[in-house]
Amino acid sequence: MAGLPNVRPEDLSAVLPASPAASSTEARPASAPPRGSRVRWFALRRDIPQAAYSTLAVASFVLAFLFWEWVSHQGFVNPVFVPSPEKVWAAARDFVADEGIRKDIQVSFLRVSAGFLLSAVIAIPLGVLIGAFKVGEGLVQPLAEFVRYIPVPALIPLMMVLFGIGEMPKVMLIFAGTFFQMLLMVADEVRRVPYDLVQVSYTMGAKRREIIGKVLWPASLPGVFDALRLCNGWAWTYLVVAELVAANEGLGYRILKFSRFLQTPKIFVYLILLGVIGLSLDMLFRWAHRRFFPWAAAERA
Repeated sequence: MAGLPNVRPEDLSAVLPASPAASSTEARPASAPPRGSRVRWFALRRDIPQAAYSTLAVASFVLAFLFWEWVSHQGFVNPVFVPSPEKVWAAARDFVADEGIRKDIQVSFLRVSAGFLLSAVIAIPLGVLIGAFKVGEGLVQPLAEFVRYIPVPALIPLMMVLFGIGEMPKVMLIFAGTFFQMLLMVADEVRRVPYDLVQVSYTMGAKRREIIGKVLWPASLPGVFDALRLCNGWAWTYLVVAELVAANEGLGYRILKFSRFLQTPKIFVYLILLGVIGLSLDMLFRWAHRRFFPWAAAERA
């Protein structure tokens, strides 16, 4: 047999005998509520209307804002540490015409993106090999498990010795904070692919290389994409740590600088900005996941 085309998990699993339990539920999607019943708001792992979900999401931000507004005006709270929304808004308006904040966003985005992409380029193929071969798991995974528990801030002196005080140590700190997590998550996604698919591929005459490239990789790709989304979020959390290394611009550096002078309204502006950037990237990853892997969303339902 010449080989296997690129397939999704359900393409190969279709040739396997279906269990009676599975065939009995095919007529009704797993996420559909029972006929004639109202929406069950607290049913386990069941969907609710999209409009209701969006309303709840907006309400969570509104409630958080109202709580912040209330707390900031209480007598037992020091306004130096918890500034009111009005003071934060005034600080934000001052930043609108400031070119410095645009430069900080650009520099931090490039640093995070460089460290994250370097991590992905190395971790994804290595993670696939670890998940596919037990020999690779035994050789790499214990060491990766060991290193990932080393706090990233503890690596700052080592990074400065190895890479100096330029951009490279900042990028490498973000790389170190995401690489080992991503490596293990990718390997886990490959191991989650049902072994029945591998057996069927052997039966159809596929070689090991073909099974890795045309069965294990496509089947694990939706989960790998989710791992990238999570690791991208972690990369942004290491930004402040990375910009401890002789930085003179960037979002993390600016937060540290403001903290020295207790300029908490400005700190809040930058924290909110980091949250907006992170949430926007997360939503972009989720949209891309639904766009490129629609069958994965159906399987989760």
